[in-house]
Amino acid sequence: MTTPPVIFVHGLWVHASAWEPWLDLFSRAGYAAQAPLWPGESRSVELTRQNPERVAGFGVQDITEHFAQHIGQLGERPVVVGHSFGGLVAQKLLESGLAVAAVAIDPAPIKGVRALPLAQIRSALPVLRRKSNASGFVQLTRRQFRYGFGNALSWEESDGLYRRWAIPGPGRPVFDLTAAKKDPSSPTQVGLDDRGRGPLLILGGERDHTIPEVVARQAAELYRPGVNTEYRMMPGRGHSLVFDSGWREVAEVVLDWVRGHDRVSGR
Repeated sequence: MTTPPVIFVHGLWVHASAWEPWLDLFSRAGYAAQAPLWPGESRSVELTRQNPERVAGFGVQDITEHFAQHIGQLGERPVVVGHSFGGLVAQKLLESGLAVAAVAIDPAPIKGVRALPLAQIRSALPVLRRKSNASGFVQLTRRQFRYGFGNALSWEESDGLYRRWAIPGPGRPVFDLTAAKKDPSSPTQVGLDDRGRGPLLILGGERDHTIPEVVARQAAELYRPGVNTEYRMMPGRGHSLVFDSGWREVAEVVLDWVRGHDRVSGR
């Protein structure tokens, strides 16, 4: 038996290099692990901050197609692990048959999720307050990052993560979410019959503001009959759970799950 490659997909406002500890952990466990950049993202945090206009205008479908093209070059189907909007992309890639399995950590809501907690609305306001952001880019302030990502951390740790990883991101994915209810062809829509696709694990951070736990849980509950979908809550964790000081706890949960769902090559 061989292990499938593992592709990590980050979310808005955090650079792909935040996955580096995960890449090391999974590589040492025998997996060929990669964390590709989003479309328009530069190779470093600093370069992305210097060229924010490059990330502007990309929506959920653009990002999904970008990663689909990357997977097409691998020669085999990977496991896709996504955080936030990356978790939504992971579910879309799994449904399309491009991934053998997927993990969605604090995922942006798929079409059909009804819960809309106040914390989620407040976290999205930096984007939604200006319609022009739909075609532009948004850089969170230190305080906005603290509320959306670092609320379960000390101010000191939240500020350190902001300095190290925070980047501008496109505003369009957030507008894709707000339009989903009335858009019959919303890019946030996925097939909800989970019998014909690979296994999916959804993790929800108990204290997450950007994607509150109830939102992640409702996404898991939408899949029927539920034979290939699993949900777990991560107690006490906020939206920064994949790159803050407690990242390893989450990574070990994901690694153990992936090990339990390995598939042979040629699947």
